[in-house]
Amino acid sequence: MHWKVLIALALGVLAGAAINELWTTATWASMRVNDASSFMKFAEVEANAGASGVATTVRFLARANQFVGDLFLQSLKFIAVPIVLFSLIGAVAGVGDVRKIGRIGVKTLLCFLCTLLVAVAIAVVLGKVVAPGTYVDETTRAALVASKAADAAARVAQAHELKSKGGVDYFFSYILNVVPTNPFASLASATMLQVVAAAFLFGVGLTMIAREKAQPVIAFCEGAAEAVMALVRIIMSIAPLAVFCLTIQFVSGVGVGALMSVLVFCLCVVGGLSIVLFIEYPLLMFLVAPKGNRIGYGRFFRGLAPAMTLAFSSSSSSATLPVTIQCTRDRLGVPEDIVNFVCPLGTTLNMDGTALYQVISVLFLAQLYGVDLTLAQHITVGVMAAVVAVGTPGLPGASVIMMAIVLESVNVPTEGIAIILAVDRVLDMCRTIVNVSGDAVACVVVAGSEGRLGGPETSVAS
Repeated sequence: MHWKVLIALALGVLAGAAINELWTTATWASMRVNDASSFMKFAEVEANAGASGVATTVRFLARANQFVGDLFLQSLKFIAVPIVLFSLIGAVAGVGDVRKIGRIGVKTLLCFLCTLLVAVAIAVVLGKVVAPGTYVDETTRAALVASKAADAAARVAQAHELKSKGGVDYFFSYILNVVPTNPFASLASATMLQVVAAAFLFGVGLTMIAREKAQPVIAFCEGAAEAVMALVRIIMSIAPLAVFCLTIQFVSGVGVGALMSVLVFCLCVVGGLSIVLFIEYPLLMFLVAPKGNRIGYGRFFRGLAPAMTLAFSSSSSSATLPVTIQCTRDRLGVPEDIVNFVCPLGTTLNMDGTALYQVISVLFLAQLYGVDLTLAQHITVGVMAAVVAVGTPGLPGASVIMMAIVLESVNVPTEGIAIILAVDRVLDMCRTIVNVSGDAVACVVVAGSEGRLGGPETSVAS
């Protein structure tokens, strides 16, 4: 399956790039479409009154392509909340010992923290050594800012609203917001951090009552989680087609021009993510896993390949979560209770790729605008990036919004966010791979520290 997905991804990139380069206003004019934007939105305007049948067919195919991609993502998001809820409740309650839950929880959080700090350190070093902001000329900078000015202004406005709450007040508000006042509302709105908190607390509660009373609930949650995983297998059968549709839709709209204009910045981010993915993570697993029972380099990436390819195409750790759980459990041999405990937590708390991206982005913009950051300001950027990596529940685009706060704190013009937005989507696809892989690494590390890492590698068919 993962080879099919990779081939679909490559074909989508080629087709999307060709459409972006070759499909021009002259192409639309030849089909008697003078207002392409309105035509593609199915808006009836006089300028397109004589549109040909070919144009109508093209519009139908484009809409069908978008439908397939959106349906695939919506299906994955549909099962993301149930899998977090049921798997985490079953994992926590299945442990049966609050002290053991605490031990595994502490190990998980320490693993998240260690990988996060290393990712931030890598980002600072790369940002200073490569200095990507010095490679963008004034003309390109002005063009990129102008193209995304409205979107950037909206993000900065949200940042000002967030900042007005004050640092300490925001911290306490953030902690309070983790615990939902209405867990059913959290489920309905898919506020993932609150869903994780509710599932964890409910699982802890089940460990504190008589086992004969808790067992039916545990069995129900485990059965429900297995049912959701069965749905994953059905949804993944259309993954190659969906990945092709999603990729062609993205590349045809953005093209390669936006990437080339800030190529060094993109390469710096991708290089940092590669160091985390191919050096930091394997080294950590090698050091923690017991000798003679280590997960090899090839086995790890081969086993996690389906989750990685889906993470790249969907740009969503939550949407990829069911596949991450399946790969880590069935292909890497990590015990089910540890996978069901660690992966849902990692989806909201373990975002090494996001932290690295935040740091390099801020340093890039500082260099672009000629702002010389002090050592204290570098530390500020690193700390804020770590906070952003945890995420802000219920706040769309929180990563970019929090970036505006960091930029203001080190006196870097916030208008530079427009430049980041120009290439944010493709870099989001890359950093999601690292975020998802970090969850699997944490599972391996925790299982190794518990002396429970093992199990043969299963076949791709499984």
